[in-house]
Amino acid sequence: MRIILLENVEDLGKKWEVKEVADGYARNFLIPKGFAKPATESEIEEAERRRAEEEARAKKELEIIEGIVSKLDGYELKVQMMVGEEGQLYEGVNAQKISIRLKEEGFDVAPKQIQLKEVIKELGEFPVTLELDHGLEAEIRVIVEAA
Repeated sequence: MRIILLENVEDLGKKWEVKEVADGYARNFLIPKGFAKPATESEIEEAERRRAEEEARAKKELEIIEGIVSKLDGYELKVQMMVGEEGQLYEGVNAQKISIRLKEEGFDVAPKQIQLKEVIKELGEFPVTLELDHGLEAEIRVIVEAA
């Protein structure tokens, strides 16, 4: 039976691909679960159009993210924190604080995209990796200074 995938299905194919599968697999699993629909000529044309639209959107999104990565890679972000008499920070610098400072600088980076091994608890410079969409990464330097 010919079907059109409505979602990515592991070991079968990607969304909007037309596949030939066993009738029972299609009728008993893929179609009832909403993973696929039967392939008619008009549905195949629609699937090809949608796949082309999604590829164009993904390509445009990738170009935007590549531009952001080129601006961020090597960027130095200064974070000012309150410091005690002996130079210790009153609170650590975590992914949330870095995300807020990046937004203030004009970069929309979510805290989950910021890869910190541990919270920064002292003054100085620290390399921080940002994992952005499409598997792209940028490394910034977080400079923690006394306020």
